[in-house]
Amino acid sequence: MTSRIRILCVDDDPDIRTITALALGLDAAIEVRTAASGVEALEAMRVDGWWPDAVLLDMMMPVMDGPAVLAAIRMGEEGRSLPVIFMTARAGYRDLEGYRDLGAAGVIVKPFDPLRLAEDVRVLIGQPS
Repeated sequence: MTSRIRILCVDDDPDIRTITALALGLDAAIEVRTAASGVEALEAMRVDGWWPDAVLLDMMMPVMDGPAVLAAIRMGEEGRSLPVIFMTARAGYRDLEGYRDLGAAGVIVKPFDPLRLAEDVRVLIGQPS
């Protein structure tokens, strides 16, 4: 990983994107970018050479949902080992089991605690502070 941890937050809800960016921004070692859709996220990861160290990915979005975005990320060589953390309000036992089966590094349950978000993400990607 780079000296700063690059996190891409993908969520169709602008409020969630804003809160997530602000919450992760409390950690000076984290650099955050956001995308409003799976298509926008995939394009951003291809175009300017900014590759994230992890992706926070909303499960339910129009056009491309979280699992579809994850599948597209995994198609590329760089994306095969990229930690992807789903963000969702659906967090029953079967849901969580299904997310792990898809290859998620973990799950952040909405609503999340903004003051703990950076540490929760760090733990899930193996970069505790």
